[in-house]
Amino acid sequence: MDVALNNRRWLLASRPDEKMAVENFRFSEEEFQKPDLADRQILVRNRMFACAPTLRNWVNQEGKSYRASAQLEVPIVGMAGVDVIDSRHPDFPKGSRHILLSRWEDYSVIEPDKFATPTLPVAADLPFEKAMSIFGLNSMTAYFGITRIGRPARGETVVVSGAAGSTGSMAAQIARIIGARVIGIAGGKTKCDWLRDELGLDDAIDYKTEDVGARLAELCPDGVNVFYDNVGGEILQAVMDNIARKGRIAVCGQISAYDSDKLSQGPNDMMKLVYWSVRIEGFLLGDFVDDFDEARSSLEKWYAEGLLVNRTDLRNGIENLPASFLDLFSGRNEGTLLVSAD
Repeated sequence: MDVALNNRRWLLASRPDEKMAVENFRFSEEEFQKPDLADRQILVRNRMFACAPTLRNWVNQEGKSYRASAQLEVPIVGMAGVDVIDSRHPDFPKGSRHILLSRWEDYSVIEPDKFATPTLPVAADLPFEKAMSIFGLNSMTAYFGITRIGRPARGETVVVSGAAGSTGSMAAQIARIIGARVIGIAGGKTKCDWLRDELGLDDAIDYKTEDVGARLAELCPDGVNVFYDNVGGEILQAVMDNIARKGRIAVCGQISAYDSDKLSQGPNDMMKLVYWSVRIEGFLLGDFVDDFDEARSSLEKWYAEGLLVNRTDLRNGIENLPASFLDLFSGRNEGTLLVSAD
């Protein structure tokens, strides 16, 4: 054993009955004694936390989570930017920096070999804010969802739901760079104006004030060729009602159903998939781990050329983690939502 450290932590106090609330979290502050690590363990200092909607699924009770449910009275698990301060793992040397699956606390002992979620090294001169936004996991998820699942051809129409969010905004821009005609769906005039004016999308639909199905019929008279789905629910159905023959739907998330006890519902007429030859495919970033270098290289090139716009919503202080995370489900965030530990 070595130096004693002060460790601030957010624990899962209770599972939400439906919508998650701050009361489902419990703050704890206690002494953390620097341990003697076992083989292939690392000790990290968590510097920045990513607030991602999928984390909401992990706190459900057993049987409702697609991965192992988070345990009560232990720290919340999520992606973080970390400094390795001690290591007995050859791939994670002391002094290195990474984005990986960690916990909502200052210090964590981690066994990286047990991760189902990809890890990314971070160069010493790259700020975590940039590494976790424009070049981060959400951006790479968008890259593969568009280029490998949706595969839009030049001139085809691509629709993106949650288009003002971290993943959606990147998916929309990548489709635009490829040469597609891109329509974004977002909540509120400010976000829709940003999609048109800053991201250069062909148009945007405000789901809060507009009839999404009617607007899609107006904007996409020949149908939607590719739909990048972050939301599901009624918006997915509106797109299905306007899908083109041989349309492709890349299912990245279903945020409309995350913060509830209801299952996410699919299209209401599956025979349309048959007669229109429509393909729906879900995916995870980990499906493309062997091609991460390709994604990062493309993102870096496009960013250097001024073709990608990124917006980061950076909050300060580990004490603000739960409230910041909950903002994802009310639309009070703008772009990639990150929380620095200090």
